[in-house]
Amino acid sequence: MIHIKKFIDRVSLLESRNTKDLVMPLSEARGLRDEITKLISDLYDNNRKKDSEEKIIQIQLKGGNFK
Repeated sequence: MIHIKKFIDRVSLLESRNTKDLVMPLSEARGLRDEITKLISDLYDNNRKKDSEEKIIQIQLKGGNFK
């Protein structure tokens, strides 16, 4: 998450200076891409696990005829 935090800090700094362009080295861009990809992958995996765990089980009890 280091690259994401650096990116957020950089954007905040540039906004305070009213700068319109952000330039970053390719190595930082790759790190940011990798962290975002990992977060998306983890979120996807968690949602798949949650979906498989939340299956609805229906139980029907019948008492038959009472006389």
